[in-house]
Amino acid sequence: MSATLQRFMDCWRPQIPVALCLALMTCGCGPSASVPSPSATASDPRLHGSTDWFEDITGRSGVQFVHATGTNYFMPDQIGSGVVLFDCDLDDRLDLFLVQNHPSPPQAKHQLYRQNADGTFRNASTGSGLDLATAGMGAIAGDVNNDGLPDLVLTEYGGTRLFRNQGDGRFEEVTQAAGIDNPRWAAPASFIDFDRDGWLDLVVGNYLDYDPTQVCHDVHGRQDFCAPKVFNSTASRIWRNITGTPGAPPRFEDRTEASGLARVPGAALGLVCADFNGDHWPDIFCADDGRANRLLINRKDGTFVDEAAQRGLALNAMGRTAANMGVVYADFDHDGLGDLFVTHLAEEFHALYRQDQPGLFTDIVAQAGLQQQAWRGTGFGAVHADFDADGHADLAFVNGLVRLAVPGQKPVAAGVDPWWGRYAQRSQLFVNEGGARFRDVSPSQHVLSSEASVGRSLAVGDLNRDGAPDLVIGSIAGPLRLLRNVAPRRGNWIRVRALEPNFGRRDAIGAEIRVKAGGQLRWALVQPATSYLVSHDPALHFGLGSTAEIDSVEVRWPDGSAETFAGRSANQTLVLLHGTGTPVP
Repeated sequence: MSATLQRFMDCWRPQIPVALCLALMTCGCGPSASVPSPSATASDPRLHGSTDWFEDITGRSGVQFVHATGTNYFMPDQIGSGVVLFDCDLDDRLDLFLVQNHPSPPQAKHQLYRQNADGTFRNASTGSGLDLATAGMGAIAGDVNNDGLPDLVLTEYGGTRLFRNQGDGRFEEVTQAAGIDNPRWAAPASFIDFDRDGWLDLVVGNYLDYDPTQVCHDVHGRQDFCAPKVFNSTASRIWRNITGTPGAPPRFEDRTEASGLARVPGAALGLVCADFNGDHWPDIFCADDGRANRLLINRKDGTFVDEAAQRGLALNAMGRTAANMGVVYADFDHDGLGDLFVTHLAEEFHALYRQDQPGLFTDIVAQAGLQQQAWRGTGFGAVHADFDADGHADLAFVNGLVRLAVPGQKPVAAGVDPWWGRYAQRSQLFVNEGGARFRDVSPSQHVLSSEASVGRSLAVGDLNRDGAPDLVIGSIAGPLRLLRNVAPRRGNWIRVRALEPNFGRRDAIGAEIRVKAGGQLRWALVQPATSYLVSHDPALHFGLGSTAEIDSVEVRWPDGSAETFAGRSANQTLVLLHGTGTPVP
């Protein structure tokens, strides 16, 4: 038997299209004897060694959160729940808001953990105003009334809630008074200043028009979760912030109809608010599950128009729709333009859309090496971070099946409910070797990748303020995990926080940061609401490799203005205030 034919037979399964197997053959990325199989066990020596980039600190962190959900094929249970990294009490330490989505007895409530001075966390849920039992999905943090305190938005199956931060870890629900009304299945959410008036507006991606009485089965006739194609699309929603006075109770007006969003429905699981066409006005990208993606371009008059197809973001490299879920918007190739990574099902390929020129994208997932995987997984949360600070940011994502048609991966991590363990898969880490070329190092990452879970949310932030990005992983029916970055041979770094002093010193969500150092340009966006149902640390981390100082930092602020700030030595946090730099014409 020829090697090519053997590769085809190895990769073929009844549930994987022949076209994908042919793609595997031509790119040389099919299964081989040198790659650990999905059933590799924790005792496999290829999964051990001194190359771990992460240490699991959950047990000694004080965080004892286990995601609770049902076992009856109720589709919202399958979506998972989100994680928020934010400094809720302004003590310069990242805190955690953790979302549950099982409101039925035994009731599981959302939890708030505040970080202590020694780096451990204490459960501060009681009395916080956040310890509710609701069908939570995702959550984001941002200061909606410009009083300097980050507020919270919680999306749910059946609604969206707004919590005003009252200080000292206490929150008040102000949903109705603020004018937020969304009786739909809300999943991702993001803040966006779409009219550039200095007040954070709100976008919520609604998922499906779900009918819980619908019963679905897999290819073998067994009951399983329904596919999204069974249900109708829904419209995403947008609210304009009309609070007007710093510190006043937040108020919003619904602009869904007037903006044009109501005319472009979808099935949003991922959401990115950023400038996608280079005109310095924020746009909205919706990663739609089983549908063509939407790219809603800001027309600068309060309206949006979908231009995903003509800009190359509607379909994948094969010209097809896909199960679009987690999203990353980052500069993968150091050309100063944001690129877009979207996770898909195990039987599909993920997409990496490179921005070739402002507003035009091409899926280069094959050229980037992301098809050459040690194992195939259904990806959800994803982050782009320079874990070893070598100057080239890496890519991590968590996996978990949505149906039983594709074999799962063993061993299943401790603490995962056995019913859900059938959907468990292992997480993956791809190292950036430069020029947007990645290599899968997951088999060597014992802590991150040796055990399977039903991975959903993945958030990144510097939990212990040592200059290295850490990970927080949320999974269905399993414990939350905190992974501390211990990557060997770590290079220099710079951490940047951009603030709006005229708007309560809040984080400048939507600002673009360009760091020039060592002859290289590094670009990043202040947008915590990416990945999947999460809100990241709003500070940006840049790896510098051997470069010991930066030459300059340029900030394109959300209002469209730009400033430069002087360079300085590496390995510190820069706090940049709007209006204190040198204006750029």
